Amino acid sequence: MAPTGRGHFMKATDKSPTHTPLAERLRPRRLSEVVGQQHLLGPGMPLRIAFESGRPHSCILWGPPGTGKTTIARLMADAFDAQFIAISAVLGGVKDIRDAVQLAEAARDGLQRQATIVFVDEVHRFNKSQQDAFLPHVESGLFTFIGATTENPSFEVNSALLSRATVYVLQPLSADDLKQIVAKAQAEQALPAIESEALERLIGYADGDARRLLNTLETLAVATAAEGLARIDDAWMLKVLGEQLRRYDKGGEQFYDTISALHKSVRGSDPDAALYWLVRMLDGGADPRYMARRMVRMASEDIGLADPRALRLALDAAEVYERLGSPEGELALAECVVYLAVAPKSNAVYKAYNAARAFVKQDVTRPVPLHLRNAPTKLMKALDYGKGYRYAHDEAGGFAAGERYLPDGMAEPGFYQPVARGLEIKIGEKLAELRRRNREDGASD
Repeated sequence: MAPTGRGHFMKATDKSPTHTPLAERLRPRRLSEVVGQQHLLGPGMPLRIAFESGRPHSCILWGPPGTGKTTIARLMADAFDAQFIAISAVLGGVKDIRDAVQLAEAARDGLQRQATIVFVDEVHRFNKSQQDAFLPHVESGLFTFIGATTENPSFEVNSALLSRATVYVLQPLSADDLKQIVAKAQAEQALPAIESEALERLIGYADGDARRLLNTLETLAVATAAEGLARIDDAWMLKVLGEQLRRYDKGGEQFYDTISALHKSVRGSDPDAALYWLVRMLDGGADPRYMARRMVRMASEDIGLADPRALRLALDAAEVYERLGSPEGELALAECVVYLAVAPKSNAVYKAYNAARAFVKQDVTRPVPLHLRNAPTKLMKALDYGKGYRYAHDEAGGFAAGERYLPDGMAEPGFYQPVARGLEIKIGEKLAELRRRNREDGASD
């Protein structure tokens, strides 16, 4: 059936095709059927209130894949009796936006006047000019804009568009949420009974992603029907799904154990082991974006200022993956993890940061010394704000020897202790020289 003005839903009276995909059969037709996201959709919660208000508003749905962004957008169109126009930012462009504008105008000016919701999936994929193209139509009220993104909209969505849309943060589905979906599939008689061990493995593999779970259930439904199985056990499921479930095999293959092994291999400067664990995780279905984020963490925690290039390389690897995707982008991750493993190691900044946090947490709130305070007004100057401050650039060697920057009465804490490795060798030498000059200046006073 062709999409109706109310969206891509079938009416209950329509005849179903001979085979309807499981995901479509289980797609919620009303708000109460949505699994998960109760922090937004539960009674008294913000998105639920928006639905009940009867007035659509532009919004951005931010969350991981398979958390219900498209489903919520379609339900919103249904709730407000609005025309639903879906645009994929991956495949679409300016022409799709123009077409959406024309359809919205036709719905507004037609005999049966109808509101329009324009849903843009992966909106962060649109460039600035493409995103800007929505602005006049959102402002005029021609249509309600709903964007879906897996990326932080603060960085990926134009500020002008962002300011006109409410951001709702969707969370990965919990294990209980995913089990509800399995139960619904069984209620539809799409699946036989599933043994508890197999169910836990299935839920673990889905990893909060309803779409991944539904695709897997579809595969199991076809396989069980073909073999006439009345029950799914763990061994049979592993045989059918094979590679997909590898990371959830028994014997130390759990996700967080493997990422721990990778991190420790990098910290231990073993490039072969680091590469092995990286490939194991990618082969087991780990999200390469997650791996990139972990490598950024390794660069800042275990390498730090011993080799500041490591952090930049980790960020570059993440960007390369976003541009190339799999499998080409994974080579950049491999290059990064090898570099991190062979780079000189230092956790001095990591330790210094934690020490500073612990100190501040237990310490009193110390006032900023007067000479360090800004003095933009006459009153502040009269109160001696900024008085006696020594501008370091005007001092010999760009260093105001003997000047203090800590609160009055606070002893030197010594948070940062550079190690004798990599660039921190030079940093340590520089700090020792500056401390010597401070001591000499103090002695001469």
